[in-house]
Amino acid sequence: MTTAASASPLFQRTRVTGHDQRVFLVKLTFAGALLATGVVLQFLGSLAGTIAGIVLLGATYTHMVELQHQCLHHSAFASARPHRWVGIPLGLPLLVSYSHYRVRHLQHHRYLGTPDDSEFFGFDTRQPLTWRALLRGAFDYPRLLTVAADIARSARGTWRYDLGQISERRRREVIGEYRLMGLLLLAPVLAAALGQGELVLRLWILPVMVAFPMHFLVELPEHILCDDGTDDVLRNTRSITGSRLSTWFTNGNNLHIEHHAAMTVAINRLRERHPEVRTSAKHYARGYPSFYWRVVREATANSLGRRANAPDRS
Repeated sequence: MTTAASASPLFQRTRVTGHDQRVFLVKLTFAGALLATGVVLQFLGSLAGTIAGIVLLGATYTHMVELQHQCLHHSAFASARPHRWVGIPLGLPLLVSYSHYRVRHLQHHRYLGTPDDSEFFGFDTRQPLTWRALLRGAFDYPRLLTVAADIARSARGTWRYDLGQISERRRREVIGEYRLMGLLLLAPVLAAALGQGELVLRLWILPVMVAFPMHFLVELPEHILCDDGTDDVLRNTRSITGSRLSTWFTNGNNLHIEHHAAMTVAINRLRERHPEVRTSAKHYARGYPSFYWRVVREATANSLGRRANAPDRS
């Protein structure tokens, strides 16, 4: 970061305040209410209620991972300790280990714009954007097999981090979380064995199948079709103004340049930095529809062997 950049309000760090913490607690409470609503909808006795409940649970599981993301950065609570204990359960429905995700994601922040960049969720935004790549990323159900392998290695105590060195304490934390997942997975297995397989299908398996492509669409705008050969966050990352609904659902993931510029700032404080991004960033969109339309055009052109050269601002 240059001296001029560090002087910009966009890059200024701020402490998490009591107000920021209360905002996050409200988000957690609302997520809990959505979970309860999704479960209740399953028992209304109608097909419409069942479908609505499955979609709502899938959307809530997606939203919970975005809340977990804020915990990764220790920007939800005024002290560090609660972040892991809140972050762990937020990732359990989609089998996302808080500590494993945190190690990989902080490396992503450190190495963004370099060949060493690697995110926890496997879609590589530097690859050519084609429909095949998009569909493979959106329906990345094989990730569950990777999680199963991590659970098995953790159960044996042989799990090792594969992208560098981490402390032994951090390794034990990851192992402990995967062991917890393994124990929790016994519950749906037991429920199915006792004749409650349909309940497991409606409350977890089908919502997870919905959540995977939802989560992919939330994460996709961050760096796709940006400048991947620079460490300048105003060129290698995208922000989307979005609506209040999309900002809430993605937990501010649309304000991604603001987040990368100062990753420990509470998510609810990022909006005040957005005006600078709108005037300075190379990759900025006013809304999600215009961004996804650009992705559709680019993927279609690349799949047909042509290259789309549409401007990013819309």
